[in-house]
Amino acid sequence: MATKIRLQRHGHKGYAYYHIVVADSRAPRDGRIIERIGSYNPNTHPATVELNFERALYWVNVGAQPTDTARNLLSGEGVLLMKHLQGGVKKGAFDEAAAQQKFEAWKAERAHAAENIKAADASKKAEAAKQRLEAEREINKAKAAELAKKKAEALEAEAAAAAAELAAEAPAESEAPAAE
Repeated sequence: MATKIRLQRHGHKGYAYYHIVVADSRAPRDGRIIERIGSYNPNTHPATVELNFERALYWVNVGAQPTDTARNLLSGEGVLLMKHLQGGVKKGAFDEAAAQQKFEAWKAERAHAAENIKAADASKKAEAAKQRLEAEREINKAKAAELAKKKAEALEAEAAAAAAELAAEAPAESEAPAAE
């Protein structure tokens, strides 16, 4: 029986997530499976992959063929690297301890790269927030200046009206004493 490691679609339209499964190659995509070995959610940032490493390694070692996307996911989690290292141990190129050391070094490098990506994303978000805040401050300054200008014009108009009223009252008072 030819087995495949592939993705089984779940979720609703526009929000799919996948189970990583081992199935007979003749079975339908969402049909009967042999074993579920993990899940993949591309909707999160970064995409979330949960994988039973030992079972995935077992299935790859017994000859299950991953599809292209499943191969990328398994490679990203280190399953294919571990299979490669185990092949080197069987051939006598190096011992099990050296293989494990190489795998741990790869995992540490991968974790460091993931942290750098997260830090870069965080700094981009902080920079974008800073730019939005600065733009909002500029808009608020412009609104405040416009409001101050309107208030100054209103005060000026009130002062002019008061001055005109006083000027109108002053000649009337000066005419009244002259008539007596």
